[in-house]
Amino acid sequence: MNFGRGPSVVLNVGGTRYSFSREVLKDFPLRRVSRLHGCLSEQDVLEVCDDYDRERNEYFFDRHSEAFGFIMLYVRHGHLRFVPHMCELSFYNEMIYWGLEGSHLDYCCQRRLDDRMSETFTYYAAEEPNGGPEGKGRRQPGAEGGKWLERMRRTFEEPTSSVAAQVLATVSILFVIVSMVVLCASTLPEWRAPENRSVEEQSRYTAESVREPSGIIEAICIGWFTAECIVRFIVSKNKCEFVRRPLNIIDLLAITPYYISVLMTVFTGENSQLQRAGVTLRVLRMMRIFWVIKLARHFIGLQTLGLTLKRCYREMVMLLVFICVAMAIFSALSQLLENGLDLGTKNKDYASIPAACWWVIISMTTVGYGDMCPITVPGRILGGICVVSGIVLLALPITFIYHSFVQCYHELKFRSARYSRSLSAEFLN
Repeated sequence: MNFGRGPSVVLNVGGTRYSFSREVLKDFPLRRVSRLHGCLSEQDVLEVCDDYDRERNEYFFDRHSEAFGFIMLYVRHGHLRFVPHMCELSFYNEMIYWGLEGSHLDYCCQRRLDDRMSETFTYYAAEEPNGGPEGKGRRQPGAEGGKWLERMRRTFEEPTSSVAAQVLATVSILFVIVSMVVLCASTLPEWRAPENRSVEEQSRYTAESVREPSGIIEAICIGWFTAECIVRFIVSKNKCEFVRRPLNIIDLLAITPYYISVLMTVFTGENSQLQRAGVTLRVLRMMRIFWVIKLARHFIGLQTLGLTLKRCYREMVMLLVFICVAMAIFSALSQLLENGLDLGTKNKDYASIPAACWWVIISMTTVGYGDMCPITVPGRILGGICVVSGIVLLALPITFIYHSFVQCYHELKFRSARYSRSLSAEFLN
């Protein structure tokens, strides 16, 4: 801290005092408190707090003392919950003042906050470091550039943040739909190349297919997706985090096969290895189906599904363990009853335990294709037990997954409504 004296400072929040050392304030989790470390004058201090006592080196904040006590519990222990008998919106207003967001709340409190804000159509904007009356007149170097990058980032990441973002999202959806239609049409017999072409004809067909209408449409779609991905990478804040995001990984998986297939076509030419490369090319082209997952950027339903799977991976693993354990038990017993015992009625469909696993999985999920079924009385009894066990085991983790799905849906819906309200404000202005 470049202002004040003494080895420690005192924060007075609504009459409750907290003493900290100067070094602690430098990296304090609350943004408003950490701003005190960089104050150079008393005027800078009064922009952060409400009053300052030079003799005691005490900073006074005219805020809710009990709410700040709960916020300090979050600083110490990492869990932030609402103050009992206090309005959720009032507590959230305190959070915004000290530099916290709704994501810092525990899941149960996040749900309460989202419901309350959805009911009252309330929107709180996070306060900027220079957002005060005195700070509006000053612009730091690079502020215009940062604002432009933030606007570009929201345009590409949040489809409801502005009119340009909505137009961009609509164009991206149209490209995805067109690419999917072309992919489906390319599998029709009239569109496919005959399988009995010679190597030279196949090579010539592969080279000329890019100049066909379907190849031109595919190249245009890939060009759009590539340009969109590059721009989003350039305007992103953290490049490493950008590469690790699931949706960005899906974008790379959808774009990369096209360039790999073009390079393979160029390098193989009329080589004899083209026949083996043809299978690889077909696999790479079929990976364009990942483009349909790009719609998750523009639809809350797909985003909810992805966020639910991310948060419920423990429940999903538990469900998988349940199925694997039941599959091992019932497949071994069914193979023994249908084929292992010398009862005079051996069922060839259950010749091995791996073959019986297929019957167990379709029975536990109540699909029942009918391609294989037990013929002995003990085997049928075991089949009934397998079906009932599958229903029970699959239903056990569903409740947790369902509640997480509803919570994720409310969170994403509220975030979308928040940007929609900012878009409405943009029109009014």
